[in-house]
Amino acid sequence: MNWDQIEGKWMQLKGKAKETWGDLTDDELDVVAGKRDQLAGKVQERYGLAKDEAERRVDEWSKNV
Repeated sequence: MNWDQIEGKWMQLKGKAKETWGDLTDDELDVVAGKRDQLAGKVQERYGLAKDEAERRVDEWSKNV
């Protein structure tokens, strides 16, 4: 799914993101609002990943939703 679609359907996809990244709070996911760079930043911050690794994981997730 492309990021325009993800952003448009974020309320439905937020649950899938929560399943994948359970350490992210609902408030953090609300702030992300389906924006790839913001989701990658939150994943990087929360899980202590390098930027490239966080972006890779977010891209993998987007292919599976």
